[in-house]
Amino acid sequence: MPKVLVSDKLSETAVQIFRDRGIDVDFMPELGKDKEKLAEVIGQYDGLAIRSATKVTEKLLQNANNLKVIGRAGIGVDNVDIPAASKKGVIVMNTPFGNSVTTAEHAIALMFAVARQLPEASVSTHAGKWEKSRFMGVEVFNKTLGLIGAGNIGSIVADRALGLKMKVLAYDPFLSEERADQLGVKKVELDELLGKADFITMHVPLTDKTRNILSRENIAKTKKGVRIVNAARGGLVDEEALAEALKSGHVAGAALDVFATEPATDSPLFNLPNVVATPHLGASTTEAQENVALQVAEQMSDYLLTGAVTNALNMPSVTAEEAKTMGPWIKLAGHLGSFIGQMTNEPIKSINVTYDGVAAEMNLNALNASVISGVMKASNPDVNMVSAPAIAKERGIQLATTRQEAGGVYDGYIKVTVVTDERERSIAGTVFSDGKPRFIQIRGINVDAEIGEHMLYTRNKDVPGVIGALGSTLGDLGVNIANFQLGRTSSGEDAIAILYLDEAMSDEALAALEKTGKFLQARALHFEI
Repeated sequence: MPKVLVSDKLSETAVQIFRDRGIDVDFMPELGKDKEKLAEVIGQYDGLAIRSATKVTEKLLQNANNLKVIGRAGIGVDNVDIPAASKKGVIVMNTPFGNSVTTAEHAIALMFAVARQLPEASVSTHAGKWEKSRFMGVEVFNKTLGLIGAGNIGSIVADRALGLKMKVLAYDPFLSEERADQLGVKKVELDELLGKADFITMHVPLTDKTRNILSRENIAKTKKGVRIVNAARGGLVDEEALAEALKSGHVAGAALDVFATEPATDSPLFNLPNVVATPHLGASTTEAQENVALQVAEQMSDYLLTGAVTNALNMPSVTAEEAKTMGPWIKLAGHLGSFIGQMTNEPIKSINVTYDGVAAEMNLNALNASVISGVMKASNPDVNMVSAPAIAKERGIQLATTRQEAGGVYDGYIKVTVVTDERERSIAGTVFSDGKPRFIQIRGINVDAEIGEHMLYTRNKDVPGVIGALGSTLGDLGVNIANFQLGRTSSGEDAIAILYLDEAMSDEALAALEKTGKFLQARALHFEI
């Protein structure tokens, strides 16, 4: 009989699910706070169910010799050392969609609160004042809501806003026109949203592309009198710039549930009039907490009893037998997707994958999931092989696969083509006998490139002096080239280069390459090796 430890506060109903499924469960909700005691007993258990109080560190995992699965009731897994768990062979699961409605409702609540100045009015009235004329609000009816991010939570906010008879604009590079029509929103570029929205809400993860998406410059582009709501991630808004815009009157109000530094004990936004601040309450409802607890109990039970894997962050959905053969190919599929994802900024309409030879005989569901996950990680690092296909479908991205018999010099290969309104991008790769994935074709140009953690991709016309300019420019900036691969169609036509770097490429180095005028494209790439 599998044995599970619940070391954080989960509902009794969730604990009973384990018992009803025939799993021996110890419910010790205070144990997660006692690192030494937890490390002492963890070796007895096959599963560990947690919330945020339990810290699953590499040191703890050293004692977890029987542990097979960790289930996090919630989406955040900052308290779990996932690489260490992977090395230990422990699956890490979460419940990414259990609190979507709750978070969306909190964003709507914050919008109402800042529109009608409810917190300040409440404090004033509790103080015995009757300042009816001071708290003049605005209606949301017939106003324009600008959504930055139209994924799972953003789409729920859009639905609620349309019910309030608001007009909804959405900025999301991965939102297709078809999906926008389904949601009833108008897809726009960011500048248009900033200039037209009466309210702006954010529903995107924090990435290099979204960090300070409401920067000083972008806040200045907003409509005068705009009200800004952030219940997504701290760091999406330049808090100092927002404070200045509030003081000047350009921004009429703001409501934030998340901050760049948490716990937020100090912020330039604190104590400003018409700023609503809450302590990261987006997922804090009894229903949401119950939902994620029940989900994690079901997921862990399914895995321990049947081997079914749901919402795993570090394991593909394949059998143990398949994993031995497919492991390198799953990694290759992710790298191919990651390459195109990092190269693509516009909305993706479809992903077409061709499987040749031995690759065509494998479990395509797992390979497809790895491709999609790789593509989408560039804009959403929280996606995984389980959640990525669902998110892609939600955004209207079509997936097409083709199987074919081996027809070339390789025993098998995978080719990924991404289609947007503006272009198609393709890349192919294979796995050599040494088990290492390789890129073998980019833009129809044959190459033989191993995959490194830090890489630079360039495209140019095949004319004299380009390689010299590349080497001298990077050399002047102290960028060390570990290795490189070149490819071209024919003399004077398109040529590409793949460089392996010792460290990540800086924006300064990319800008320097562009200034030479010799490159049609230069893009720094990162791969999880």
